[in-house]
Amino acid sequence: MPTSWERLVLVSARYRCVVCGRVFPKGQGIVLSYGDLTLSFHSSRCASRFFKSLVERVPREELKGYVKKIMEEYEEALSQREKARAKKI
Repeated sequence: MPTSWERLVLVSARYRCVVCGRVFPKGQGIVLSYGDLTLSFHSSRCASRFFKSLVERVPREELKGYVKKIMEEYEEALSQREKARAKKI
């Protein structure tokens, strides 16, 4: 059972958007942990803006292989879903 101090910390957990600076409570927005970094975005628009900047700044040669692999994974997942939805006679 959490102590009263732990409950207070859980209730008052708030994040600050790294893009626009807006403060939002835990349970809202998008919060990602990447190693020792915590990236918090109050909306999908802020997250998109951040990741667009990241993709534009990372050298293409370094990122290209990862992008292709992720695209292939999503294409495979879409293909599997389409096959599952197809009528079976």
